[in-house]
Amino acid sequence: MKKLLTITLLGSALLAGSAFAQDTLRIGVDVPYEPMEYRTADGELTGFDIELGNAICEEIDRKCEWVVQAWDGIIPGLMARKYDAIMSSMTINEERKGTVLFSDPYFQPPSAWFAPQDSSIDFPAKQTLEGKTIGVQRGTLQDNYVTDMFGDAADISRYSTADDLVLDMDAGRVDIAFLDFPVGKSTLLDSEEGNYKVVGEMITEPKKYFGEGFGIAFRKRDQELADQFNEALATLKDNGTYQEIYNKYFAEEAK
Repeated sequence: MKKLLTITLLGSALLAGSAFAQDTLRIGVDVPYEPMEYRTADGELTGFDIELGNAICEEIDRKCEWVVQAWDGIIPGLMARKYDAIMSSMTINEERKGTVLFSDPYFQPPSAWFAPQDSSIDFPAKQTLEGKTIGVQRGTLQDNYVTDMFGDAADISRYSTADDLVLDMDAGRVDIAFLDFPVGKSTLLDSEEGNYKVVGEMITEPKKYFGEGFGIAFRKRDQELADQFNEALATLKDNGTYQEIYNKYFAEEAK
C-alpha cells in the first residue's frame, strides 16, 4: 500500500511538473516598434524582441502569449498582472529598477536624431533647436532626455507610437525626431514616403537617461522566473541562436 501511495504521489508530482512546464507565459509588448516588435501584412507579430522572446520560452519549455499594451501603461499592466513579463525594448535604468526586476541586458541600442534631408539642422544643440519642434515617443527615455535638455528651448511633440510621429514628420509638422536608432532607421531612413538623414552623433550617454541596455522586466517577487530567462538567454548566446536572430534584423547595421 505504501509503495502504491508513493508511486501515485510521484506520478502526480511528475504530471504537475509537466503541467507547470507548459504553463502559458504572458508577455507585454508595445506595437508597432519596428524592427523590435511589429505586425506583418497578415497581422502576425514579429520582430527582434518577439523572435528572441519565443526562443527563450522554447528554451525554458513554456508557451508564450504576447499581450499588446500601449507604452505609457506597460509597467502598470505588469503590476496589475495583465502579463507576467515585459519584453518590449525597455531600457534598464535606476528609476525603473525601483518598480520592476530586470533580466540581464540583451541589447544595447544607440539613440539618434533624425531630420529631413533638406533640414538646416546640422548639429543638435539648444541654439540650433530653439523654436523647433522635436518629435519623441511618449514616456520613453528619449522623451525624458529631450524634455530635460531642450524643453526650455524647443516645442516637444509626443506620440503614442513611432508611426504616428512619422506621419507628422512626413507632413512637415515636426522638424527633428529623437528615437532609438533601429526604430528611426526602419521608420524614417528606410521609409518610401520620406527622405531623411541622421543628424549628429549616435548617443548612449549619460546612463542617467540611456541606462544599461534593454532588459526583460518582471514583478520583483518573480526572481525565479527572471533567473530562468537569464539562463535561457545565456544558452541562446552560447549556441548561436541569439546571433542568428540578431543578424536577421541588424546585420546591415553591423557592417
